[in-house]
Amino acid sequence: MLELNNISMQFGGRTLFKDVDIKFNKNECYGLIGANGAGKSTLLRIISGDLEPTTGNVALTGGERLSVLKQDHNEFNDLTVLETVLRGYPELIKVRDEKDAIYMKADFSEEDGIKAGELEEQYANMGGWESESNAQTLLTSLGVDSDLHEKLMKDIDVKLRVKVLLARALFGNPDILVLDEPTNNLDAKAAMWLENFLAEFENTIIIVSHDRYFLNKVCTRILDVDFGRITSYIGNYDFYFQSSQLALKQMKDSNAKKEQKIKELEDFIRRFGANASKSKQATSRKKLLEKITLDDIIPSSRKMPFIEFRFEKNIGRDVLEVHDLTVNGLFKNLSFNLRREDKVAIIAENSNVTTALFEVLAGKRQADSGTFKYGVTITPMYFPTDLKEFDNVELSLVDYLRPFSSETLESYIRGFLGRMLFSGEESLKPVKVLSGGEKVRLKLTEMMMKPGNLAIFDDPTNHLDMESIQALDNAMNSYRGIILFTSHDHQLLQSVANRIIYIKDENTIIDKFSTYNDFFGLE
Repeated sequence: MLELNNISMQFGGRTLFKDVDIKFNKNECYGLIGANGAGKSTLLRIISGDLEPTTGNVALTGGERLSVLKQDHNEFNDLTVLETVLRGYPELIKVRDEKDAIYMKADFSEEDGIKAGELEEQYANMGGWESESNAQTLLTSLGVDSDLHEKLMKDIDVKLRVKVLLARALFGNPDILVLDEPTNNLDAKAAMWLENFLAEFENTIIIVSHDRYFLNKVCTRILDVDFGRITSYIGNYDFYFQSSQLALKQMKDSNAKKEQKIKELEDFIRRFGANASKSKQATSRKKLLEKITLDDIIPSSRKMPFIEFRFEKNIGRDVLEVHDLTVNGLFKNLSFNLRREDKVAIIAENSNVTTALFEVLAGKRQADSGTFKYGVTITPMYFPTDLKEFDNVELSLVDYLRPFSSETLESYIRGFLGRMLFSGEESLKPVKVLSGGEKVRLKLTEMMMKPGNLAIFDDPTNHLDMESIQALDNAMNSYRGIILFTSHDHQLLQSVANRIIYIKDENTIIDKFSTYNDFFGLE
C-alpha cells in the first residue's frame, strides 16, 4: 500500500498543497486533476521519489514495486527497444545480470554454483523466463512491431519511443503504477488497448491526464488539487465535473430550498449509477457511488472561460473543394469537398500530416501539387498548433487584439479578455511572456473577436486545463459554421465530429460520415 502522510509542498512563498493524507488502495485507479500549475506533476514526482516534499513523507509497503512512466524520450537512446522495456523491472534485471556474471566466470566454483542456483530460482519466481515474451507482447499490443524490438531507441521514431516508455512502465505487473499523460501521441487502437489493460489491472494506478474520455473509462476515483489541498472523490471525471457544477449552481442560487437541493443531488447520483457501463471498473465505481453522502460533493474553485465563436455570414452552396492536393512525403492526391453542415476531424498517425494540410489551407504553406478553392461566401479562421507567432510580440494583450476588434475601446477588448480569464492588469502584460495555456486562450480570444464561418483548428487543446477544454468543446459544438480540426482529445473528437477523414498513410485516405467512435469501432 502507498500512503502520503502530512505532505505539503511550497515553492518560494507559494503553497501548492498542504497537510495531504491519502491512502492509495489496491484495485483502484486514481485520476489526478487540477488547474495548470496546481501541482499535479509535482505530486507525481514526490510519489516517485524524485522530489522531496516540504513536510511529510511517502510510505510504501515493504517489497512493493512502484513503476513510473518516464517522460525523457532520450534517456535510453543506447539501449534496444526490448531491453528498455525489460529494465522497467530493475529487480529482475539485477538478478539476471548477477546470474549471467557468475556463469561468465572462468574459475566457476562450487560456491558459485550454489549462488547461481539460488538466483535461478529467484529469477524463475519473478517471471524471468517469460519476461522477454511478455515485453514483446506489450510492445506489439501498443503498435511497436517486432522488427523494431532489437533496434536502438535512438534509431526509432519519437512517437514510437513514447509507446516503448509506456510498455516499460507497464512491464512486470508493478504494485503501484504512476502515469503522467499516458495517452499523449497514442493512436486510437493503442489508446483503446491501454484502456482495457488498465481496466483489468488489479493493483494501484495513479494518472495525470487531460483526456476526459480516458479518465472516464479507467478511473474509480478523482483526486482534485484545489483550494491548496487534495480532495478525493468517488467516481470518474464526468461524475466529479457534473456534480461539482451542480453544487456550484446550488451555492449561487440562494433562494433554492435546502430540501430541493438535496433532492437534485440525490437524483443526480442515482442517474449516474444507473448509467454505469458493465466494465469491471464501472461496476466497482457504481458500488462506491452508493456510499456517497451529500457532504462529499463540493463546488470547484476553478473557473471556466466563456468561449463563443461568432457567425455573421451565411454559407453558400460552395464551401471548400480540395483536388489532388499533395505535400511530398506526407500525403498524396488528397481530394474532398466540404458541406455546409460538416464538422470534420482529420486523423493521421503523423501529426506533421495534419499540420501540413492545415497550413496549406490557411495559406501558410505551398502544396507540391494539386489545388483547393474556397466558396465566395467563406471566411476561414485558423488556429495553428505551435503559436510561435506570439514568441516575440512586445505588445500588451489589449494592443495585440485591437486590430481584430470591431470596437477600439479598451473596456470592450478587456471584456473579451475577462471572459477568457485574463482579469485586471493581466490584460496589459506583454504577449511574449504568456504561458502555453495563456497563448491558447489569447488565440481563441482573437478568433472570437474576428467572425468567420469556417474554422480550422490544429490540436487546440494542447496546454489547456480541463475546464478550458470543456469550454472549447461546448463552443465547437454550438458553432454554426464549418469546422476542420484535429486533436489528441478523444472526447472532443467524439462530441464534435460528424465526419472523419483518415489519412492512414501517403497512399491511403478514408473519408466517412461518422462519429469518431463509430469510425474506429470504439465503445
